[in-house]
Amino acid sequence: MFTVTIQGQRFEKLDNNPHDIVYFRTADHSKPQVKVVYGRPSSEEGNVFGTQVPYGQLWSTGINESTEIQFYCDVMFGNKYVKAGKYVLYTIPEKTYWTVILNEKTDTYGAHLYDPKYNIAKIEVPVLKGERLENFSIGFNDKNYGTQMILAWAQTRVKIPLYTEENLISKI
Repeated sequence: MFTVTIQGQRFEKLDNNPHDIVYFRTADHSKPQVKVVYGRPSSEEGNVFGTQVPYGQLWSTGINESTEIQFYCDVMFGNKYVKAGKYVLYTIPEKTYWTVILNEKTDTYGAHLYDPKYNIAKIEVPVLKGERLENFSIGFNDKNYGTQMILAWAQTRVKIPLYTEENLISKI
């Protein structure tokens, strides 16, 4: 008996900032309406926004690869109509409100390749306070009037209103 050793493959170390996927469905076993793939950085200090993520600057809304959002149906993103498809989610955090941007140029790293000519929606949403979270998180909250995509980190919360035809019809 003999042993063969294969060399040549190199695998990268595990990333310190894991990636995550979150889905929005109108019911547990229904098809997804929204999927978000994003990096989950951890806070370096107590305050994240204004220090680790500067105010007034474009942010990739996560870490490493740009945060991508897939709409499986047409949606109202705030007050903007958006066709089904895959987009990059960028934000510009401020102290009392955030600018939230959907951009068609996908498969990018961070905000380095951001090009505003590919923007398809841009809205502003207020900043709210919540319990402290160590890692950046994205989730969904289904309300009677629609859905909120919630961006959360440290004590900051931003709720982005989303409306889908199925979501609205299921409430009638």
